[in-house]
Amino acid sequence: MADRTSSTGAIGSDASGNPPTGSAEAPHLSRQLANRHIQLIAIGGAIGTGLFMGSGKTISLAGPSVIFVYMIIGFMLFFVMRAMGELLLSNLQYKSFSDFAADLLGPWAGFFTGWTYWFCWIVTGIADIIAISGYVQYWWPDLQLWIPAVVAIAALLLLNLPTVRAFGETEFWFALIKIIAIVSLIVVGLVMVFAHFTAPNGAEAGFDNLWNDGGMFPTGAMGFVAGFQIAVFAFVGIELVGTTAAEAKDPEKNLPKAINSIPIRILLFYVVSLIVIISVTPWREVVPGESPFTAMFALAGLAIAAGVIQFVVLTSAASSANSGIYSTSRMVYGLAREGDAPARLGTLSSRRVPANALMFSCTFLLSAIALLFSGDSVIEAFTTVTTISSVLFMFVWTMILASYLVYRKRRPELHEASAFKMPGGVVMCWVVLAFFVFLLWALTQEDDTLEALLVTPIWFVVLGIAWAVVRTRAPHKARYAAFRAELDERRS
Repeated sequence: MADRTSSTGAIGSDASGNPPTGSAEAPHLSRQLANRHIQLIAIGGAIGTGLFMGSGKTISLAGPSVIFVYMIIGFMLFFVMRAMGELLLSNLQYKSFSDFAADLLGPWAGFFTGWTYWFCWIVTGIADIIAISGYVQYWWPDLQLWIPAVVAIAALLLLNLPTVRAFGETEFWFALIKIIAIVSLIVVGLVMVFAHFTAPNGAEAGFDNLWNDGGMFPTGAMGFVAGFQIAVFAFVGIELVGTTAAEAKDPEKNLPKAINSIPIRILLFYVVSLIVIISVTPWREVVPGESPFTAMFALAGLAIAAGVIQFVVLTSAASSANSGIYSTSRMVYGLAREGDAPARLGTLSSRRVPANALMFSCTFLLSAIALLFSGDSVIEAFTTVTTISSVLFMFVWTMILASYLVYRKRRPELHEASAFKMPGGVVMCWVVLAFFVFLLWALTQEDDTLEALLVTPIWFVVLGIAWAVVRTRAPHKARYAAFRAELDERRS
C-alpha cells in the first residue's frame, strides 16, 4: 500500500498504472477524446443553461453591473481550473480531482469529493431534465411532462453507451450549437446598435444604455450582490474538463490549451453577449422570466427567433445533462475502483465504457419526474435544484484548492518541475477561497437561496454516516494507515 499515496503511483493503482490487485484483467478507460472534443467539452462546460435563461433575472437584479458579476466569477474560477490542471498533470495516473483529493488530503477527501461531485451532476441533471420537459411544451403544450423526461434520459444513455468518442462527438455538436447562437446574437446585436435601432416602445439601441439609467450599479450594492446568487449557477460544469483526464489524447498538451482558453470564452460568451443585450434592450425592460436572447432576436424582427432560441436552449440543457451523465459515470467508476462504491460499478464494457455506472446514474435522473409533479411549476422545481447544485459545486471547487495547498506544501519538487504552474499560486488560492465565503454570504440574503443553503448540509450528514461505515472495512483501514504513515515520514 506504500504507493497508494506516492507522488508517482496511481490512485488505486500500482506504479505502472495497473488496476488494483484482483482486477488486472479489467480493461482500462480508453483515451479517445481528441483535442477538438476536449476544447468543445470545456466550452460546453463554461456555457451553461444559466446564461441563456438565468441571465434575464440576473440583469433585472443587478442591472448593467451584471457584466462585472460574470467577469469576477469567471476570473476566480479560472484559478480553480489552473490549480486543477497543475495537479492532474503532476501525476497522469490521476483520473479526476477525486483522485488527487484522496491522495493529498486523505481517503475521506476522495470519498466526499467524488460522491459530492456525483450528486452535483445528478442534481444538475435533474434540473436539466426538468428544463427539457418545460422547453418541449413550447411545441407540444398538451404533452405530458414525464414523456419528454423519459425520452431525454433514454436518448442520453444510448448516446453514452457505445464509446467515449460517441459522447465526445455528441458534446462537440451540442457545444457548437451554443457557440453559433451566441455569436449570432453578438453580430445581430452589434448591427442593431450601429444602425441605431429603435424598439416599438421608443427605446433606441446604443452602448449608452449601459450607464444612462442609474449608472453601472443602478440597484446599489445589494443588487450587485444579488446578481452573484444566480450567476454562479451559469458556471457549474466549468471543471468538467478535469473528468476527461483519463480519456484525453495527449493530456499534457490538450488540457492546458482547454484551461487557458477559459478567460477568452468568458469574455466572448458571457461579457460581450451581455453588453450587446443591455445595449439593445435597456436593463429595466428585460423580463426576468424570459430568455433575453429570444427577446433580442424578436426585436430584430426575426419571426423564427423564438423557435430557434427555444431549440438552442433545449440543446443547451441536453448538453448539460449529457455532460452530467458522462462525468457521474466516470466518477462512480473511479469510486468503485477504490472500494468507495459497489464493485459492479467499477467494471467496463467491451468498448471500455463504464456501462453499469452509466445506468446507475441515469436511474437517479428519473427522480426528475417526481419533482415535475410535486411542484406548482417547472420553474419552481428548477430553482430548487439549481440553488442546491451551486452550493455543492462550490464545495468541490474548494476541495480542489485545498488539495493544491497541500500539494504545494508536501510536494514542492513536483511544483518546481511543472510546466503548467498555477499563476498566483498559494496567494490566489486564499483569495478564491475568500471569494467563496462571500458567495455563501450572498446566498443568505434571499429567502429561496437561504433555504437551499440550509438544506444542503443534509447531504454531508448522509455522506458522513456512509463514510463512518465504509472506513471500518479492512481495505480502507489499510489505505488510511498508509496515508498516515507517509505523512509521519514526511514530517520527520
